[in-house]
Amino acid sequence: MKKFIVLLLLVLSTKGNSQFKKSMFAKDPIINLENFQKSTVYYGFYLGFNSFDFKIDYRNVNPDILVKKTTGFNVGIVGDLKLQEYINLRFEPGLYYTQRDLYFPGFTRKTDILREVSSTYIHFPLLLKFSSLRTGNIRPYLVGGVSATLNLSSNSKSIDDNYEQKFRVKPWTTNYEVGFGIDLFSEYFIFSPSIRGVFGINDELIRDNNPNSPWTGNIQSLKTRAVLINFTFH
Repeated sequence: MKKFIVLLLLVLSTKGNSQFKKSMFAKDPIINLENFQKSTVYYGFYLGFNSFDFKIDYRNVNPDILVKKTTGFNVGIVGDLKLQEYINLRFEPGLYYTQRDLYFPGFTRKTDILREVSSTYIHFPLLLKFSSLRTGNIRPYLVGGVSATLNLSSNSKSIDDNYEQKFRVKPWTTNYEVGFGIDLFSEYFIFSPSIRGVFGINDELIRDNNPNSPWTGNIQSLKTRAVLINFTFH
């Protein structure tokens, strides 16, 4: 998936480099897709990368749990409803894959120290997009809203816990999201790179059956934090 995204961007960049420079950065650029965003509803799709983390709050002061992040990928669709000239309502459901490795202090065996938390999310963000004035073929924007996430790999139905090497979280979480991006109007489509932060609202952790568990007993709350980089095409 990463190679495909990089290859796609390289092809688009190489093929349309001269036209892109002329239409985007010339003193008097050719105005592309002038009437496109006058439509009330339009659609698109996105590909991208993510980096998920956990924000962990503790009951007592002890050595922290180390969270090692990896780079995952995103793919999804976009539905955009124009509310006002500079405000749009966006729905961007997508599939997100990521992994976080948790290293717990106080153990000597690797089977006790490490928990690999692989997550496959179905993500449902509902966002407001606030666009600036269009300058030539460039239009920056801010975006923010709320989202719900279904974790297909939560282990929430498992009766086993960390004593059997099972790290469990709740299947549904809620978040708020903020970010920014740029609409780049080419001759045939709009390319929109964006970056967005995701901040979990509710505690996701399912604690071990033993309330004094060395893995979950000292955790007050565990919430998702993530950075999303998406490349959207309309």
